[in-house]
Amino acid sequence: MKKTLDSKVFAALAFVGVGLMLGLGLTGCKSTPDLTAAQAQALIQARYDQTPAVGANIYVDDLGMRMGATAKYWDRTTVYPNKFWADFTLTADGKKALKLTGGGNVIQWRPESTEDKGFSVIVVSVAANHLRAHDVKDPQDDAGGKGASFTEAVNLDGVPGPLQDIAHNPGNQLSYKRQAEFALDGGAWKLVSIN
Repeated sequence: MKKTLDSKVFAALAFVGVGLMLGLGLTGCKSTPDLTAAQAQALIQARYDQTPAVGANIYVDDLGMRMGATAKYWDRTTVYPNKFWADFTLTADGKKALKLTGGGNVIQWRPESTEDKGFSVIVVSVAANHLRAHDVKDPQDDAGGKGASFTEAVNLDGVPGPLQDIAHNPGNQLSYKRQAEFALDGGAWKLVSIN
């Protein structure tokens, strides 16, 4: 009976000892810091803010050309014999608001026919801005760190209203779905890539 009691006491002490060792071992380990959606957004926006500000690319189709003429951004200066080709020269207001991707100050409008409503040109806003990150989802564990999906948006701050209206026409994409990847670096989360 004494042997059985000694065995039970020894087993109980051994169990308590293992528990203490495990408890001490676990409290000595550092836990991985949390990465919230707000922290992820701040890291993404910091990356965007570190890149040079750029003008917004704006797709201008037939409707956009008419809106730009109404806004006095360009004037038609040449009409060709086929009656659907034309040259439009940027006005002083146009030069303050936008620039042409190919340089110069003349938009060469060359649709394939009078019915061709798909012809377009790209202009760039003079106002330069940084991209904006919003709608960042809660970061999820993935291989080697965490990942979060978010929306990357073109920033039209400082772009005149009529040019913003053209930018909101069909054919323009002002936001994109992106994925950000994060990794621990020295105990803190850092942004590794944006895809």
